[in-house]
Amino acid sequence: MAGKRSKAMNAAKGAIDKVPAPSPNPMTNLILADVALRAGGALLRRGVEKGLVGSKLGAKKAGRVIKGRSMMQTLVGTAIARIATRSVPGAIIVGGGMLAKTLYDRKRTREAEVEGTAALEKQAERGKKV
Repeated sequence: MAGKRSKAMNAAKGAIDKVPAPSPNPMTNLILADVALRAGGALLRRGVEKGLVGSKLGAKKAGRVIKGRSMMQTLVGTAIARIATRSVPGAIIVGGGMLAKTLYDRKRTREAEVEGTAALEKQAERGKKV
């Protein structure tokens, strides 16, 4: 089994080396790769957000909620994600905080649901105006 896998890996590596780059200029290729990865990441992020929020609200309303985010919410989310991805201690702190918040919300299920729903409704209204 391991022999077949290594043959397949070598064949794949050989095939990758034969595919020409989009541009003969390596800097252009680096920029193209960066744009493609950022665009793909943005699409993936939006899909995950819609999936998590849309499971309760529906896809259309989830889209409005996501559009209705304030600049501060976006900046805070970006900062927290950056802290979590830059170091192991940052990931532990952010992950621990998320776990603590989840457990806290589960403890007070009804109140958390009411507060969250009200905040989402407000954000969805802002999303209609954008």
